[in-house]
Amino acid sequence: VQLQASGGGSVQAGGSLRLSCAAGGSYYMFNNMAWYRQPPGKQRELVARITRAESTTYADSVKGRFTISRDTAASSVFLQMDSLVPEDTGVYYCNMDKLGTQYWGKGTLVTVSS
Repeated sequence: VQLQASGGGSVQAGGSLRLSCAAGGSYYMFNNMAWYRQPPGKQRELVARITRAESTTYADSVKGRFTISRDTAASSVFLQMDSLVPEDTGVYYCNMDKLGTQYWGKGTLVTVSS
């Protein structure tokens, strides 16, 4: 299973980006889907997670600004990022799990300038 993320880029503070991630190939019944990020010089951290029942959780720092969604039939997960701030800068990774196995995308870079 390969996850392909896209949608990263450079934006000014206050702007928006939408990240997408899809699992290539056949249909997979993934359980949780999530986005993580790794700011420069810091450890990877959870940004948002969505269950198969579409229950969502967010990091405190992005609540009210980011929205995670999924298309289960298309094995895809999305992250709408609004009101971006420089602290949102980092490499964003999508993550999906199935039967206890974790799958990771290669990451997409988001840069927010002040």
